[in-house]
Amino acid sequence: MSLDLSQIDRVKTITKEDFINNYFKPQKPVVIENFIEDWPAYKKWSLAYMKEVAGEKVVPLYDDRPVDYKDGFNEPHATMKMADYVDLLKKEPTKFRIFLWNILKEVPILQKDFKYPDFGLRLMKGLPMLFFGGTDSYTFMHYDIDLANIFHFHFEGKKEVILFDQKQNKHLYKIPFSLITREDIDFSNPDFEKWPTLKNAKGYIANLEHGNTLYMPEGYWHYMKYLTPGFSMSLRAIARNPKNLGKAVYNVFVMRTIDNIMRRIRGQKWIDWKNEQAIK
Repeated sequence: MSLDLSQIDRVKTITKEDFINNYFKPQKPVVIENFIEDWPAYKKWSLAYMKEVAGEKVVPLYDDRPVDYKDGFNEPHATMKMADYVDLLKKEPTKFRIFLWNILKEVPILQKDFKYPDFGLRLMKGLPMLFFGGTDSYTFMHYDIDLANIFHFHFEGKKEVILFDQKQNKHLYKIPFSLITREDIDFSNPDFEKWPTLKNAKGYIANLEHGNTLYMPEGYWHYMKYLTPGFSMSLRAIARNPKNLGKAVYNVFVMRTIDNIMRRIRGQKWIDWKNEQAIK
């Protein structure tokens, strides 16, 4: 038995009007296969090129270890020079990923290689983020704290993406005061005896290749597994739905504050309690 997943719609290219009417308004994901072929990045961006232009930069690395109460928000598990990291990716499978790396700040020359596309949404210009991973590395199922509309542009290699909307929360073993599900669920091959309510979750799946653009609607849960070494860039637009906007403000100013205070007071007991609540 496997998860109840529909293939995400795929289109070769799309007009702004069609995107707004068919995907943004109904809040439905889509993969646009040939949208960025006029970007210099389409031809230039590869792991070898990143090594060339950013090889000396020290990058933050994350793996798939469970959350520890001592970890700060998005605190890296290790650091490495980009040149060494690219060599590692090409040499062997590794759990180390780069997560939320701001290329505008770190390597300004890369700004010239892409445009901010006009999808009819105002994209946040200061937040283009890069994500890298090696074969079989993955991100835990999570949604973003600001519930933004996300455009995810994939470069080099192949990546599997599984998405759920917020209506599926009760089936996903969501951790309270958090943006993740239980970290011991393998969404690419779930154990339904251990996690029975996953059978009720309805989601989406797609594989991304070089040059593909994935639109993820507001607050969508996403799990991403690198089938081969590769990297992606995300651009985001603020949530438009008032309910999602309210939830984003709550997450940033209330939920995160409560979680940080409780970690300091109760330590690992707080993390353990949250994991138990997810099952209840």
